Amino acid sequence: MPLSEHEQRLLDQIEQALYADDPKFASIYEGKDVRSHYRHRLLRAVLGLVAGLGLLLAGVITQLIPLGVAGFVVMLAAATFGLTSWQRMTGHRISGIRDRSPKPRATERMPKRSVVRRLEDRWQRRQGDR
Repeated sequence: MPLSEHEQRLLDQIEQALYADDPKFASIYEGKDVRSHYRHRLLRAVLGLVAGLGLLLAGVITQLIPLGVAGFVVMLAAATFGLTSWQRMTGHRISGIRDRSPKPRATERMPKRSVVRRLEDRWQRRQGDR
């Protein structure tokens, strides 16, 4: 969705004020794409995964359990870091295995029944199936 003329003018004014106040800071971020930042983070995550795998294998080969555990933790942290970077870069969210259908609102929910009542209902359904 494009910005309106008023919003574009405000953005230009903010940008000009930033250049006037701190030109060094503004020049650092001039022309940088946000996605490139996340690509660099993703690359660091891949390097972290490789380093963690190396630590894990070194721990297995030398039979040092703490080194192997540290490698696994590094791999897990790098995978989490990379996944969040990828999600932010692409705008996608990975949903879980469970169904993501919207939950009914409190007003739409069925009234709660007691455990005994639910068991009786199940029993009657089973008897009706026979």
